[in-house]
Amino acid sequence: LKSSVIIAKLFMAGIMANINSNLDRDTIELLAQEFSKEVTIREQADVEDEVEALHEEEDKDEDLAPRPPIITILGHVDHGKTSLLDAIRKTQVTEGESGGITQHIGAYTVSTPSGLEVTFIDTPGHEAFTEMRARGAQVTDIAVIVVAADDGLMPQTIEAINHARAAGVTIVVALNKIDKDNADQDRALRQLAEQDLLPESWGGSIGVVPCSAITGQGIDDLLERMALEAEVLDLKANHFAKASGTVMEANLSEGRGVTATVLVQRGSMAVGDILLAGSGYGRVRQMLDWRGQAVSLAGPSHAVEITGLSELPGAGSRFHVVDDLKQAASAAAQRQHKTREKELAARNTTTTLASLFSDLAESKKKELRLIIKTDAAGSLEVVTKSLNDLSTDEVKVSIIHSGVGCVTTGDVSLAEASDAIILGFHVIADPKARRAADERNVEINTYTIIYEMLDEVKQALSGLLDPETVQEVIGHAEVRATFRSSKVGTIAGLYITDGQVVRDCFMRLTRDGVIIHEGKVNTLRRFKETVREVRAGYECGLTIEDWQDVREGDLFEFYQRRKQARSLA
Repeated sequence: LKSSVIIAKLFMAGIMANINSNLDRDTIELLAQEFSKEVTIREQADVEDEVEALHEEEDKDEDLAPRPPIITILGHVDHGKTSLLDAIRKTQVTEGESGGITQHIGAYTVSTPSGLEVTFIDTPGHEAFTEMRARGAQVTDIAVIVVAADDGLMPQTIEAINHARAAGVTIVVALNKIDKDNADQDRALRQLAEQDLLPESWGGSIGVVPCSAITGQGIDDLLERMALEAEVLDLKANHFAKASGTVMEANLSEGRGVTATVLVQRGSMAVGDILLAGSGYGRVRQMLDWRGQAVSLAGPSHAVEITGLSELPGAGSRFHVVDDLKQAASAAAQRQHKTREKELAARNTTTTLASLFSDLAESKKKELRLIIKTDAAGSLEVVTKSLNDLSTDEVKVSIIHSGVGCVTTGDVSLAEASDAIILGFHVIADPKARRAADERNVEINTYTIIYEMLDEVKQALSGLLDPETVQEVIGHAEVRATFRSSKVGTIAGLYITDGQVVRDCFMRLTRDGVIIHEGKVNTLRRFKETVREVRAGYECGLTIEDWQDVREGDLFEFYQRRKQARSLA
């Protein structure tokens, strides 16, 4: 059957479709009846489900062995999460973070002084990184909520508490910065109680450990508390199963290709294992720990950086070790196909009158076109969402392309063709791209701190907003007398009580406290001379455009209109 015949039949049935539309089973069966055809629908074997099923088998008790606890550090930006981790790990991670804030998920497996092996996950605190915080909470056993004693609970602290609660994990509170002069521990405890986190010192069950990442005070107590909570949880895992877990972060690096930070949650992963992660697959070529040292085996609760995947996996996606490369390739292909189908389905929505009006309103919006390049998949997810959230009813952000890696000549060509601006987050343009951008007048802006990027995009969007008209009151007057003229009609004799009146300005006429007319001053005279303005304390006569009903005792308010630039809230 010709596609045009099928499209026409669908149209008669009230379904708007084109040659690229995907049809569901019910629609296909309906068409088969209409055309008196027999249709056989075959379900493709779902390799992806087979892989998932292999890793959902219940572990036998004899296969289970103790595993290190996974501890996530959560809290508000600049409350000392990474500094606290530094004090435990004796490293200086915050010095390498842009603006002193963590903008990626850091996963580290370290040994504490007491000999307890622990995997720490350090999450960003800035409000834009909500998804990353949620991801950290979902893979953890113990959530350490960091609260600065000088600041108390802040919006991202409360959000972190909610993430930890939703994940059903044990909560420990690290009351940091107690060494500061303005530290107020009682206020912080009171605020925690308001969030239903009643401290043990107040008769509750939440462990609150006062500490200072700078002086080291209370760090040993915090580690002891973590060890106690881990002992109570009695954490175990199967160390001998095929490895599975979560992709914490992924990026594209020159020379190494796709790299991914993964957290093994079940089984053990070795160099040479075949991995399926998101829509990527491949043989693990190299594994590095957080120090950059090569490791050959990663067991449950261990975080490692791996190379060898064919595609960049989405941050937060699951990974599995599979038996052979062919099985992994089939499952990855199915995932890519499902993603494409979802994208097509999103585009092929049914056209209705409401959607037509919505599309018309959307087309009238002014837009800022952007191309986004970041260093990691998690950052790309956050930056894209944060920028899209800046769109309003009048202006919108249109991200025409986004990806992981440095800015290339291809990005510059696309920006030139689509009149877009290129934004790089933790990446730069390669030399060829910089030369091409200079030649073609394409703007490339790079950032290392997310809120600086968002502020500049807000300013650019503000420039697209139509200016608003504001009224500036310039004076008031009282009608002392009225005169009739055969040529100009009613003339109002005024006394200017404050400010001034200017020829051609706007006015409001009020009587008994009610505005009865708004208009414009037509003529303005003082005695017999036409004047441009009359100031307070003087008398004058004026006429109003298209209005004659003026009486003694009426009050005038004079104002001027001017255009004023607007900004996004």
